[in-house]
Amino acid sequence: MSTTSGRLLALLSLLQTPRDWPGGELADRLGVSLRTVRRDVDRLRDLGYPVEAKLGSVGGYRLVAGTAMPPLLLDDEEAVAVAVGLRVAAAQSLAGAGDSGIRALAKLEQVLPSRLRRRVKAVGAATASITRWQPPTVDAELLATLALAAAGHDRIRFDYRRPDRPVDKRLVEPDAVVAAGHRWYLVGFDLDRNDRRIFRADRIERLEPTGVRFTRTPVSSDVAADLVAASLARLSPIHSAEVIIHADAVEAARRFGEHPAQLRPLDDGRCLLTGYADALPWLAIRLLSLGLEFRVLGPPELIDYVAELGQRAARSVD
Repeated sequence: MSTTSGRLLALLSLLQTPRDWPGGELADRLGVSLRTVRRDVDRLRDLGYPVEAKLGSVGGYRLVAGTAMPPLLLDDEEAVAVAVGLRVAAAQSLAGAGDSGIRALAKLEQVLPSRLRRRVKAVGAATASITRWQPPTVDAELLATLALAAAGHDRIRFDYRRPDRPVDKRLVEPDAVVAAGHRWYLVGFDLDRNDRRIFRADRIERLEPTGVRFTRTPVSSDVAADLVAASLARLSPIHSAEVIIHADAVEAARRFGEHPAQLRPLDDGRCLLTGYADALPWLAIRLLSLGLEFRVLGPPELIDYVAELGQRAARSVD
């Protein structure tokens, strides 16, 4: 790297900190003259970086938002923080951390030096969170490899493990990685079965890139998400529930916490809960755990299950 190129990268790294940089401070940081700083700022502008200059004693140079995002320059600590954040998001299936988040993690880990990659793994391994239900663990590196293969149209080979079945060898042309609920799924074209299939990521083992690029046109991420949603709907019946809760909608929403529900205020401090559930026993237990009086309007299966729970509870203390 030439002296000028290295200095431009250093200048760009400084300007990406959200503050105004006086020319004299930039010159001291870079070990050059004010004239050189002005020339380097002009070079960055020629490259498309929107550097704004303000005159006066409180002025200086600042990188502002433009029409396109320039490449980000991260120091060691920043790179580790971003990578660990993306890993945690992947592990918890957070909203917004879908295929794009995993692709970002894959790109970042691909260019991390080995010393930083080890730190990311160490911090990720030492990071824990408390959840009411622990989803199956999926290695972030596996998700990153799947996302890179989908983005690069690279054919992959892996073992697919399912309960009570022998391990299958699969040769797949990946379309996209999809987060749904607490799990991650791979949508791809299975060459041996000549059909598009959906694979749970936590059941994929011994993943290997083949080094072969495929020419088949993959489905988009939105279509892949729709395929996963349709598959999950076929596997689990969806029940529509209506429950009157003897509390105002604000208090009921606070009690529900992380579990979303549609709540409509009624008279006398009551509200109507309407929602969908693929597991009525879970919904019944969740309602009982609210600590509020309620009356189930439907479906009949939920009414029967709540009644059964009440009778069982009464017998346990008889």
